[in-house]
Formats: sequence, C-alpha cells, structure tokens
Amino acid sequence: MSLPIAASWFERHKIDDDITLLREPYVALVDRCNIWHVRGQERDILIDSGLGVSSLRKAAQDLFKKPVIAVATHSHYDHTGNFHEFDVRAAHRAEIPAFTQQALRSLRVEDIPADIRAYLDRVGYGLKDDYLISALPETNFCLDGWEQKAAAPTWLLNEGDVIDLGNRHFEILHLPGHSPGSIGLWEGGTGTLFSGDAIYDGPLLDEFPESNTEDYLNTMERLQLLPVKLVHGGHGPSLDRERLLEIAQNYVDTRG
Repeated sequence: MSLPIAASWFERHKIDDDITLLREPYVALVDRCNIWHVRGQERDILIDSGLGVSSLRKAAQDLFKKPVIAVATHSHYDHTGNFHEFDVRAAHRAEIPAFTQQALRSLRVEDIPADIRAYLDRVGYGLKDDYLISALPETNFCLDGWEQKAAAPTWLLNEGDVIDLGNRHFEILHLPGHSPGSIGLWEGGTGTLFSGDAIYDGPLLDEFPESNTEDYLNTMERLQLLPVKLVHGGHGPSLDRERLLEIAQNYVDTRG
C-alpha cells in the first residue's frame, strides 16, 4: 500500500503565551493524542508525546529552549511514542510494569488484537484503514518494519507530588480507571487540569484489560468535586467545567 508523504507531521495550536498544543493529524483518531507543551520560568513541561513515528524533539525544537520534564499521563503507546527523546521522564509508579508491554510493535491495524478492534468499533473509534497512519512522515520511513522505542520513566510520581516550573506549579492527581496509573496535572491557582485519558470529550475507554470501572467511577466522582475551570484532555477539544460535569455524570449514570 502506498501512502503519501506528509508535508509536516505535527500541527500546532498556540493556546496562550505559555501553552501550545501539538497533534499528529495523520494518525488514526483513536490514537491521535493531544501533546501539551507548557512553558515555565525555569523549566518546561511536556505532557504526553504522541505515537513516535516522527521526532517530536526535532519538530518542536523551537519550543524546547529550557530543561524539559516529559510527563506521561499513562503508559498507552499513543501517549509515549517520543518519551525516549527526553532525559527527564515522569509517570505514575503504578504504570511501570506496562511501559515496555505497551510499546507498539506494528502500525498495521490487523496486528491489533481482534477483541480490541471490535471494542473500538463498537464505541465509535473504528479502524477502517490498513494502518494506524494515513501518511508517511518522511520518504525513507519503513512502514512495515517500524517499532516504537520504549523508555522507562526516570521519575516515579505519586498522588500529591508537585512539578515546579518556577512560576507555575502542577499537582499530580492519581485518576485511575482508564489505566492503573492514569494521572492528571492540576494547577489550582488557575483551575486548569491536564487530564490525560481520565476524561476528555469523546467515548471514554474502560474495557481494556488494564482498565477498572470501579476505579473510573471514583475518578469521575472526584473530578466532579474539583473546582475545575478548564480541562485540557488527552484527546479532543478542551472542556469547560460544565462539559466536564456532563461527561462525568453521564459516565456515573451509565456505569454506576
């Protein structure tokens, strides 16, 4: 199968003076995670790192002028593909066993287990093409021989830890359910939550082998009590408080 060559693998959207959103438009929707760069006074933070078929460090080198803390909100391969490009790599300790297991070994859709493909199709994330990407990042890219580069965290996070950027401080919230060590990064002063896949505007996935519905229900109830003003999720558009409450309550009503 012949795929076109992408003119630019990453697209970016400037949210404000400090926050930039990067996405991979040629990645299948279910695996097209939001990559958030937050500029700080002393250091920056990168929240998730995409699929890893093209170098994020190279594509966004103009953003990485200060020391960077790369945070994985969880270990799923669509959020950790370029994790290996950063020296400081943070993730919740409950995700450690999965980091090498979750590494993607093939871009072929047929290599995804049939039960997972059926589940994704049922919830509206059907994979209709042969590959997880619809273009190549460069002319010499080896489509059928590519594998993700796995990288273990260098900083194990716990509930309540704080990532200090100098002028901005993000508290780690343990938000399990989608995966055992899913986390959010909470900036109480601005009411901003970077939520990973704990909550976003789209079908929430809770039927993976590592998912836990009871944990997810507890997470939803916790999020409803959090004084959130703005949510930057792991997928889809950002949310205001009203939309967060709607999604969380719908999950509780459906699964509770």
